Formats: sequence, structure tokens, C-alpha cells
Amino acid sequence: MKLDILAFGAHPDDVELGAGATIAKEIANGKKVGIVDLTRGELGTRGTAEIRDQESADAAKVLGVIVRENLEMADGFFKNDKEHQLLIIQMIRKYRPDIVLCNAVDDRHIDHGRGSKLVSDACFLSGLLKIDTKLEGQDEWQEAWRPKFVYHYIQWKNIKPDFVVDVSGFIKNKVDAVMAYRSQFYDPGNDAPKTPISSKNFADSIEYRARDLGRLIGVEYGEGYTVERFVAVDSLYNLK
Repeated sequence: MKLDILAFGAHPDDVELGAGATIAKEIANGKKVGIVDLTRGELGTRGTAEIRDQESADAAKVLGVIVRENLEMADGFFKNDKEHQLLIIQMIRKYRPDIVLCNAVDDRHIDHGRGSKLVSDACFLSGLLKIDTKLEGQDEWQEAWRPKFVYHYIQWKNIKPDFVVDVSGFIKNKVDAVMAYRSQFYDPGNDAPKTPISSKNFADSIEYRARDLGRLIGVEYGEGYTVERFVAVDSLYNLK
């Protein structure tokens, strides 16, 4: 199955928080989108890996993604090494996306920046013919594939975006997908230990940060991204 966009997140809920509205918009525009979570988020203060498995499936239904996989890397301890790069390469070659979305290049959680670099490096390596990979249980070697674009969404830190996507009309999809993670985010009836992301302020920030990014480009809501290389356009009129 070839996808148009493949979004990676170090933890379940990373993709929804960083790019949920963009994904919902692209799906509404007919694009095929999938999500790959690197870990099950098993070190999270609230909830369990099993609970987050179900929540991530619920969130995927809200967004309408075609497929969601979890590579079950070790939360907090995965590395940017050959073993982990090959797992990412297998996913890239399996779904052959034109665009890859991945974690913020620098963030409060150490897995975010590390996951960002891991996926970025794997996107390059995936295009090398002499790296051999095959999926478990299959005999055929995978063909090399390199995504055309790698974009990094913005998470906890207010990183200056290189471009902002107009996601007006899709903020509810994003909020609903995020709130599918009932164990993680604001719920006054949940007596689990408090975390930085379980506050009402954080829940409210999902919308007000998107509104502020929208303000920068003259629309109601936006989601920001950073790039590793220049983005080319064929006309000045393609810039808004």
C-alpha cells in the first residue's frame, strides 16, 4: 500500500498533538495517510501501554488514517543506531510515502528530538540501494525508497516554524483525536498523578496555539513545521 503521507511519533499522541489538523485536512483532500508510533509510551506517568494502545486506535479512527503501526521500541531508551534505523527504513519502504512528518527537532522530552533525528536519518538511508531490508515473514527484498520531503511538527517548545499550514475547519478533528487519549490529558474526574500535559491550560493550548499560528498567516488556525532543506516552488504565485 502506497501512502501519500506517513507520520511518525516517538509516543502515541505525538502525531495528533503536532500534526492532527494537517492530517485531517489532507485526508479530507483525498490523501492517504498512515501513522507509525515508535514506542507504546509505557513510561508515561498516567495510564498503561495497553490503555494507550486502545487510545491510539481510537484517535486513528477520529482522524481517518488508513493504517497505524507501533514499532514497540523502548520508551525513553531507544537509540538512533543501525538496529532502530532499519525498523524505520522497513516502514518507509513498505508505505513509500511522498511526505514524512516527524517529531520536533528539539523539545522538552528527550525522545522527541532523538526520534526526530532517527526518522530523518532513516529517510535518507532508505533511498540507498545497498541497504537490504525485508519485512518479517516475507521473502521479497524491499525496494529502496526515499521520501521527497521530511517535515518536523512543533511540540512543547515554541520553535519558530519555517512554514504554517492553514488548518481552519479542522481544529475540532485535532482536539477530538488528542482527547481520545483520555488517560493522558485533562480530566477533572481522573485522580491519577498530575503531569505537565494533564492540566487544563495544556488542553486549552491545543486550540490557542493553533489560533496564534493561524494569526501569523492571516487565517483562523494553523499548524507549524520546520524543514531540513529548502522547499522549492515553481512560481512566486504559489506562495500565500
